Amino acid sequence: MERIHIFHTNDIHSHFENWPRISAYLRDESRRLEKENEAVFSFDIGDACDRVHPLTEATDGKANIQLLNEVRYDAVTIGNNEGIGSSKNQLNHLYDEANFPVVISNLVDENTGFPPEWAKVFHIVQTASDYKIGLFGLTAPFPTSYKPIGWNVKNPDEVIGDILELLTPLVDSVILLSHLGIGEDQRIAELYPMISVIIGSHTHHLLPHGKVVRNTLLAAAGKYGQYVGHIELEIEDNRIKKATATVKETVTIKAPLNEEQLIEGYEIKGHQLLNEQIVASIPSNYPVSWQGSSELVDVGLKALKEYANTDAAILNAGLFMQPLIEGTVTKDELHQVLPHPMRILRCTLDGENLIRVIYEMEKNRLFLRNFPIKGIGFRGKIFGEICYNGVAYDKMTGEVTWLGKPVEKTKHYTFATVDHFMFIPFFPTIEIKGENEVLFPYFIRNVLGQYLKKHYPADNVTE
Repeated sequence: MERIHIFHTNDIHSHFENWPRISAYLRDESRRLEKENEAVFSFDIGDACDRVHPLTEATDGKANIQLLNEVRYDAVTIGNNEGIGSSKNQLNHLYDEANFPVVISNLVDENTGFPPEWAKVFHIVQTASDYKIGLFGLTAPFPTSYKPIGWNVKNPDEVIGDILELLTPLVDSVILLSHLGIGEDQRIAELYPMISVIIGSHTHHLLPHGKVVRNTLLAAAGKYGQYVGHIELEIEDNRIKKATATVKETVTIKAPLNEEQLIEGYEIKGHQLLNEQIVASIPSNYPVSWQGSSELVDVGLKALKEYANTDAAILNAGLFMQPLIEGTVTKDELHQVLPHPMRILRCTLDGENLIRVIYEMEKNRLFLRNFPIKGIGFRGKIFGEICYNGVAYDKMTGEVTWLGKPVEKTKHYTFATVDHFMFIPFFPTIEIKGENEVLFPYFIRNVLGQYLKKHYPADNVTE
């Protein structure tokens, strides 16, 4: 009987405060088990990068890859933070110095129709006894976001059948590295029992002891590097006799001696690199309030209108994490103000549905003003006040106006906001009825920076 150990991480999201322990643990466990002649593999299941961390932002994620290199993963797949949190050029070079293969099976170049050169459609690893495991990776399909960048992301069922037909004759078992979420993982396990293990991510779910669906073991290690997953496969006569999954809580791992210096160093280096890039010089302070309108939100609304070429813009005040102070504005300050990996959404609605979406916003206004919200691109604390520019709502009459005139139900109107508004459940009219266009390649902080650079240029701008 042969025993195979598989360690896995997922959705670290640049939470470098957990990385020194994870890195040391994975290296130590690999050495220990290999000395016992056990087979060991390590995989990361995507969203290792998150531009909320200044070092990730400053290096376009390449610093994250250098850290992953410490572990010498046997394979990784990409999450949406790598896929749509990067421009096409950034993603094409993200893994230039990786010492591990990137496996992604449902992403192709929109121009060539072929998979990206930096990735493998599948990958095979094998033990000393020649037991072969076939790996393939799937990332969450967000065509609205991937297509404008230049990628075609396919739905899982478009590729799984072909991959399994190609892979299964070559290997003894198949593992899916899934950045699809727990719902999709369960569905795939039901439909494709020839997949032995699905290692999951994306929805940040934690399966402390795994979960068996038909013939397939599901495993997942939560989020932010709070856990490391461990799968054990017992192999007999080239078949999996037993498969188990557990997790190790990172806080229980012994800390390296220089842990604090490492964590602090990641932060300092990121801020240092971003501070070297001057964007503008503003003549006064721009304060911000999460519970009302403010100068900084007003400037943000103007920046969106100018960038998207619209007459109106809508934002939530909670996006703006801190004020901008009079004088030099650097990329570091912009990143601290707007750490979200959000792009600008241009939404066109007829007048009837514009009125409907404003009513949805007004209905939710008081609830959202202090509502804590996480994920879907939001990296702040609370949603905050909904703020308009170009469109208005009269509380007394219930009338919606556009540039001071009543909205005509059959006329079409286009406003700018952030793509976040299309994903959250509070304003469904945007997704259901809107003619939506996500504008690439800039994030909201870049859009604000371009506006400030244009209107308040500094002599020594480096952007």
